[in-house]
Amino acid sequence: MLEIIFHGHSSVQITTGGQSIIIDPFITHNPLAKVKVEDIKVQYVLLTHAHEDHIGDAAAIAKNNDATIVTMVELANYFSWQGVKTQGMNLGGAREFEFGRVKLTQAFHSSGVTLDQEKNIMYMGMPSGLLLTIEGKTIYHAGDTALFGDMKMYGELNNIDLAFLPIGDNYTMGPEDALIAAKWLNAKLTVPVHYNTFDLLKQDGQLYVDKLTENGLNGKVVQPGESFTL
Repeated sequence: MLEIIFHGHSSVQITTGGQSIIIDPFITHNPLAKVKVEDIKVQYVLLTHAHEDHIGDAAAIAKNNDATIVTMVELANYFSWQGVKTQGMNLGGAREFEFGRVKLTQAFHSSGVTLDQEKNIMYMGMPSGLLLTIEGKTIYHAGDTALFGDMKMYGELNNIDLAFLPIGDNYTMGPEDALIAAKWLNAKLTVPVHYNTFDLLKQDGQLYVDKLTENGLNGKVVQPGESFTL
């Protein structure tokens, strides 16, 4: 049985047996987060792309726990320069870890680290989604993305138990496109993420879940700090 905790925005922690992973940890500057960085205990940190609202606390959590960051190779190299253990990967590649299998999928977005003082943006490789296989369960975390046709293929090729889809709009797909994505993926449970953290991302998560229900899909609004089992 998997325990899943939503830390707000796109940050999800998954615990299985003695292993725990966190995806896109954005805690310190996340107004919705209910946990402190020092309280997070994990062995792995998985990142979808390099924007601050997804990597903000990655280095601190990795160093606090002697954990390994798993992400796109360019972003992995960036963190390795900070003295963090990393495992670089690339789109379409998969790898077995102690907790389960990770495969990087496509995501249509951007990815870079903004250096304000230098007025420069460092390219950090392609953004990705994550297709995880843990204890026989398949979890899809789309990362930040627009709607794209290969999501239909992901649904056809994988029996997805749980999908995390962004609905915030402006920077990612909004609820309408996320509904199409959910239909294509056909996950047993869909959880909306990447919304309501800031005014620009205001959305009604329950309305989105209601639309899923109307289309014969199972959805769930998970509040920051809330946990559930899979």
